[in-house]
Amino acid sequence: MAKLLIMRHGEANPGYPDAARTLSAAGEGEVHKMAQWLRGHIEHPVRLWASPYRRAQQTAGFLAEALGVSVETLSHITPDDAPEGVIDWLLEEPSMQAEGYVILVSHMPLVGELTARLVEDASGRTLGFPTVAIAELDAEVWAAGCAQLKSFTEPSQL
Repeated sequence: MAKLLIMRHGEANPGYPDAARTLSAAGEGEVHKMAQWLRGHIEHPVRLWASPYRRAQQTAGFLAEALGVSVETLSHITPDDAPEGVIDWLLEEPSMQAEGYVILVSHMPLVGELTARLVEDASGRTLGFPTVAIAELDAEVWAAGCAQLKSFTEPSQL
């Protein structure tokens, strides 16, 4: 079974519309730092999925470059999406049944809600997720309450 890495995008500049906001200079720096750390800590194969929002696509682009993979866009992992839709996708996604890593680059509140649902089946609850933080999950079945939180890493720890 694949390991799942849930990652929040890097710090973003203010702006409107929300979907067009870009990474700040500090955000780019923290993403580069995490991308280099990931390159030394995960093994291939890697599938990398990102929200269609610009800041998530930028974050995933830096990861893709460091890991030598391509970015795939997943339309239902935006800030307004519900974790149940992502859990349904995880259950059906063939790469979740294979060895390797699947990385989802998304936003708050989804990353916190999704992690809480997968680990604790805690509906309506969210975990705090600093920018560029990564939750590593492992599971036999990708359903609510069935995953184990293996690690939680944020740039300040590197």
